[in-house]
Amino acid sequence: MNTKYSDLINQTYYFPQEEFTLNKDNLQFHNIDLMKLVEQYGTPLKFTYLPQISNNINKAKSWFRKSMEKNKYEAKYYYCYCTKSSHFEYIMNEAFKNNIHIETSSAFDINIVENLLANGKINKSTYVICNGFKRDQYIDNIARLINNGHKNTIPIIDNFEELDLLQGQIKSKFKIGIRIAAEEEPKFEFYTSRLGIGYKNIVPFYKREIKENKKLELKMLHFFINTGINDNAYYWNELVKCIKVYVALKKECPTLDGLNIGGGFPIKNSLAFEYDYQYMIDEIINQIKIACDEAEVDVPNIFTEFGSFTVGESGGAIYQVLYQKQQNDREKWNMIDSSFITTLPDTWAINKRFIMLAVNRWNETYERVLLGGMTCDSDDYYNSEQNMNAIYLPKYNKEKPLYIGFFNTGAYQETIGGYGGLHHCLIPQPKHILIDRDENGILATEVFSEQQTSEDVLKILGYDRK
Repeated sequence: MNTKYSDLINQTYYFPQEEFTLNKDNLQFHNIDLMKLVEQYGTPLKFTYLPQISNNINKAKSWFRKSMEKNKYEAKYYYCYCTKSSHFEYIMNEAFKNNIHIETSSAFDINIVENLLANGKINKSTYVICNGFKRDQYIDNIARLINNGHKNTIPIIDNFEELDLLQGQIKSKFKIGIRIAAEEEPKFEFYTSRLGIGYKNIVPFYKREIKENKKLELKMLHFFINTGINDNAYYWNELVKCIKVYVALKKECPTLDGLNIGGGFPIKNSLAFEYDYQYMIDEIINQIKIACDEAEVDVPNIFTEFGSFTVGESGGAIYQVLYQKQQNDREKWNMIDSSFITTLPDTWAINKRFIMLAVNRWNETYERVLLGGMTCDSDDYYNSEQNMNAIYLPKYNKEKPLYIGFFNTGAYQETIGGYGGLHHCLIPQPKHILIDRDENGILATEVFSEQQTSEDVLKILGYDRK
């Protein structure tokens, strides 16, 4: 009988895959021997595989280039990185090797932009797209950036009041964009996004506040769907509505030449994941071109703000199964050496599923289990995969340690989990390593941060105050 863990994976999925292969009994990720990482650094362990960031950026650039050539779309494409997905310097350093642009969400993002400028990671031609609800510090920082000469800074107007606040601080003529408040999916808790200005209000707002204002230059219409870029009636309906607003606004505003379609490309969350990126881009570009040609207006430059797509597939986490608890006739709990709530908070907060695979012992028999974290919280568990209502792993054996990996975890988990801070039940933050390759393909690893110590935690809590 085919009872090995490797048999289960081979029968359930197409395996091996581009990033996942097997070396005898052990899993490899992008040809990285994960057991060697465990042996060198221990667990729990977070890691970031830096080359995957550039890989995904250049894939997207290639897809848009091909689509624009296919559709004879005579405008430019600008790839922006959405910083809120991961603000770390090592992420920025890798991303900005690829001649891309940046999207910000709040005040401190601008300080990061200024640091990147000072260190030559970006330059005066880099677009800085400023999204989010803007108040005092964010307005001040945007104004400082523009007043210091960064003319490609484009604050995206989120509400009617922001325009006056920006004009009060910025000394010269400056560029702006307007965000559309998209309608949410019918099943959502509310009808319209809290972000942006309603479809019907945008052209009147332009005529009333911007058209005759010599200090302002409207350059961009911004559109983003909370649920991402998906091939469904909801997305296409909202996109068509957005394009209609662009066409109507373009007829009133000659300076408008940019359409920002936001982020929302999905990333691989299962070995069964399927998504035709090229098809989706072709359809988006085609829809925009048809509408603009029919209205006899120039097609816009296209901006995207990919965050999770940029960094998500670069991250991973490895845990050891410490113990198995047989709680009743049916349920076996494999207890890991960390916490899902603290290290992969999206699994708890929004029931998100990542790719989960055994790192070792693939040639041994498997069993159905539940995974439990170390906190004394009933919600600290992981109980199913994206396409299965169960978890299967090699059988627990006290004498043969089992390690498991969660993959494509690189977006949001550190910031939502509170990197460097307090964690539920004071479970320490794991060690984090960076993995890179040189021009010859040779792997190099370095420790970005050590596992949190009791001294680190007590200092935050105020116990070392004199």
